[in-house]
Amino acid sequence: MSDIDYRALFIGDQAENGPIFKELLEKLVDEHIGWRQNYMPGDRPGIAVHDKSMPEYEAAQERMREVMSELSQRLRAGSVPWNSAGRYWGHMNAETLMPAILAYTFAMLWNPNNVALESSMATSKMEAEVGADFAKLFGFDEGWGHISADGSIANLEGLWYARSLKSIPLALAETLPETVAGKSEWELLNMSVEEILDLLDTLTPEQYDEVKGASSRSGRNINRLGKWLVPETKHYSWLKAADIIGVGLDQLVAIPVSDNYRMDIEALTKIVEEMAQSRTPILGLVTVVGTTEEGAVDEVDKIIALRDRMRASGLYFYIHCDAAYGGYARSLFFDTDGRFVDYPELSELHQSHGIFSRDLLVSEEVYAGFKAISQVESVTVDPHKMGYVPYAAGGIAIRLKKMRNVISYFAPYVFDKGVVAPDMLGAFTLEGSRAGATAASVWAAHRCLPLDVSGYGRLIASGMQTAHRFRDFLADLKFTVAGRVVRAFPLHDPDFNMVDWVFKADDMTTLEEVNDLNQKMYDLSSYLAGHEYNNIFITSHTTFSRQDYGDSPAKFIHSLGFDDSEWGRVKSVTLLRASILDPYLNSNELFSYYTTAIEAAFNERLSEVLSG
Repeated sequence: MSDIDYRALFIGDQAENGPIFKELLEKLVDEHIGWRQNYMPGDRPGIAVHDKSMPEYEAAQERMREVMSELSQRLRAGSVPWNSAGRYWGHMNAETLMPAILAYTFAMLWNPNNVALESSMATSKMEAEVGADFAKLFGFDEGWGHISADGSIANLEGLWYARSLKSIPLALAETLPETVAGKSEWELLNMSVEEILDLLDTLTPEQYDEVKGASSRSGRNINRLGKWLVPETKHYSWLKAADIIGVGLDQLVAIPVSDNYRMDIEALTKIVEEMAQSRTPILGLVTVVGTTEEGAVDEVDKIIALRDRMRASGLYFYIHCDAAYGGYARSLFFDTDGRFVDYPELSELHQSHGIFSRDLLVSEEVYAGFKAISQVESVTVDPHKMGYVPYAAGGIAIRLKKMRNVISYFAPYVFDKGVVAPDMLGAFTLEGSRAGATAASVWAAHRCLPLDVSGYGRLIASGMQTAHRFRDFLADLKFTVAGRVVRAFPLHDPDFNMVDWVFKADDMTTLEEVNDLNQKMYDLSSYLAGHEYNNIFITSHTTFSRQDYGDSPAKFIHSLGFDDSEWGRVKSVTLLRASILDPYLNSNELFSYYTTAIEAAFNERLSEVLSG
């Protein structure tokens, strides 16, 4: 297959592809209307001709026109124009793919509910195909996946899997002790997922249900299952998940991150070894591929190696990869035959598909992290982020399909236990009713843009390359404002497409001054300024606090000219933040055009802040 020109699949920042969008939308709506008209055309219509001429009928439709007009006005006035080719550099949002918008709109007309096949014959099958796409993307040959409302729900489901599986050996010891005879509690709490599933395979359906009834779903033994390890760069949804799932925040252990914002492997090793020595079980660990604040990719391969080493000494833990943001970037490493290429081949593969034209931006460390995802137990991935589909569309994939039996529930009025997936989706997922339109949207996106280097790989590479160019652009910025020299300081060289930076005047002597300057710059460059549609540059911001990040920001604080005592005194730094999802700015001409405009905007706003 030839490379996909992804630009043809967006409406365009100035609606350059508006005509084909309108053409296809009208075609699909006409087909839906025809579908209604052709179903039992001899039936008596529910709305008679004379009904449509009644004053109340006409008034209702006129009211609908007025409401739609108000809706349009409010959305146009109250929406951020992140479709812009180069003026929105903020939160994780951008243009969404035209086929995804069309598919969502079209499927929504049927209002399918993917809880069961009966209410979503077409879209349940599409979700099953998308789940297979997820499993293949992450190298899960025996895996399974599905769409969720968002990444937070998928993370909650990952913890649900870990908690349920970890509790099964204790449930076996209680209900069928002969199956685990001779094993100590420590050994029971350190059985691998494969060992647990193999044991469950030997049970009758009645025994399986009995064991599940005595597992963590009973509420028993949850406090015996051990600690849940999360990096300091964790998404806040993990706190909520631990609360909801009954594990509790007291069981969360924050693992330090290094100054590149990846999980600190040395610190992790020390903590894990101490837990092994003290016989403290580990329920599981979260590794992050694409942190939402810093664009970091954890060294998943080294975490897997640590688990393998500890497993030899009797300690085992479940691993969940939170790749909500970065998961789709695994497409960068698949050739068009579906093969995950070896690292020495990667440069040639990318060059042959015309991506990363400046340099090979994917380091061997980042490559190894992405490759090792195939060895974790479960993965969160968000199509509504790097999949470029409309909200809300999260997703989860599990390495072994039969893991889902441990958490399954059945509602007799919805499901038939004797029928296979995809009509069983609701039995194996946290959510019940959910929009089939979302499945259609993701399905259409995946069919238009393959999950390999020719499709999503090219699109994601475009954003990554632009992010590195923007980081370099920031590093060279210097302004003279009211006699003061102001420089931009990028946080670090990101693994992914997130760029953080601060502005600092050379004469600033405290971190509070820097934080105040950047907060005011954000106020002028965000929705807080009002008039979003006329704002010539829009961005986001974040705060790194010592409470959340430990001393990992210290190296950056030094680059600003402050010492450890200043960091220890203020304990936080405010940064401007840009998630670079824009699909257009790998063009040299466009990048130059917009960065020239951005530089002028920075100068104007610095003048307003520092001269005020």
